[in-house]
Amino acid sequence: MEGRRKKQTKICNKVSHEEDRISQLPEHLISEILFHLSTKDAVRTSVLSTNWRNLWQSVPGLDLEPIEFSNFDAFVSFVERFFDSHRESWIRKLRLNYCSPHGRLDLSSWIDAVTTRRIQHLDVRFFCGNEIPLSLYTCQTLVHLRLSEVTLSSAEFVSLPCLKIMRLLYITYPNETTLQKLISGSPVLEVLTIVRSSNDDDKANVLLVRSHTLKRVYINDGIQVVIDAPLLQCLRATVSSTKNFQILNLGSSARLEFDFPFTFSHATYSSSMIHDILTDISRVRDLVISNDIWKEIVKNQSIRLHEEKREPNVMFSAVPRCLVSSLKFVELKRSIPRYEGEMELVRYFLKNSIILEKLRLNVYYTKKAKCAFLTELVAMPRCSSACEVLVL
Repeated sequence: MEGRRKKQTKICNKVSHEEDRISQLPEHLISEILFHLSTKDAVRTSVLSTNWRNLWQSVPGLDLEPIEFSNFDAFVSFVERFFDSHRESWIRKLRLNYCSPHGRLDLSSWIDAVTTRRIQHLDVRFFCGNEIPLSLYTCQTLVHLRLSEVTLSSAEFVSLPCLKIMRLLYITYPNETTLQKLISGSPVLEVLTIVRSSNDDDKANVLLVRSHTLKRVYINDGIQVVIDAPLLQCLRATVSSTKNFQILNLGSSARLEFDFPFTFSHATYSSSMIHDILTDISRVRDLVISNDIWKEIVKNQSIRLHEEKREPNVMFSAVPRCLVSSLKFVELKRSIPRYEGEMELVRYFLKNSIILEKLRLNVYYTKKAKCAFLTELVAMPRCSSACEVLVL
């Protein structure tokens, strides 16, 4: 019995020693671990042991929400004390999610403070308050910028030499020039997300995305959009109207994903938009089409097709170049009842895509309708013998 107790004691001591290995790491490594936690969770580690009591204070970042404090004044006081204690140190990250109507804060002074302390990651959601200060436009160390529900100042000059990721969500822009300068003034920008909402105060009516470094773009925008990005690898767009969307240039192996919400009227869609997507883009490799866009691509109704027994007219006088030279993957996604002409679109891709490798149909059918669909699908001729068809 005595021997068993000694053995258990040794095991417990061994486990305790192994569990505390993290405390034996150098302080700068522990600080790096805490940097990837929210400030609330980093502060919680102070109860682990006396050695951890003040480690969170050395973390070069702040990740907070006012709701985590007993009142608004406590939140402001905590942030002010943080900046005071880091007057001479590096602040790598600032994330603030503030949308409370019960208090106002001087966000401009906080952003001014971090832009002079080598900030790399800035993430601000600020539902009310002053404009974002001009100091943001010339931050030399910023790598990742995410702004949500803020108002931008008019920019005379933008220089963000290290910015690689920019996400602008529900922003109020003073003019079109400021938005364009944010993009053109970021010479190493690789990822761009722009989500817009209807806002009478928003003065930017044209979105010009011109960049020689951009690789990924996501746009949820109802205004005029022009894309000129020769290295672009992926473009995702949710568009409520197909007009005023122009792609001048994109990468040689680009992936395009277009989603058209089915809640809008069929009349809002422009056939010229769909025509331009497939005919003017000769180098697209992957194409994903979702929802209501299907009705616009196929012009003939199935009743007319059945009556006249003729080849469906899929709105192209000639086969688009991308189907002949570059298109290797197509996905058609539909989350609503089957459209007339849907099978004609599938047939057109299979018949005319010379190097197509995979056609994925992410569509919903009842069990009975799916059997008929698969029977018709198997009988369709394929231009590419290597093409694999997946029905999800």
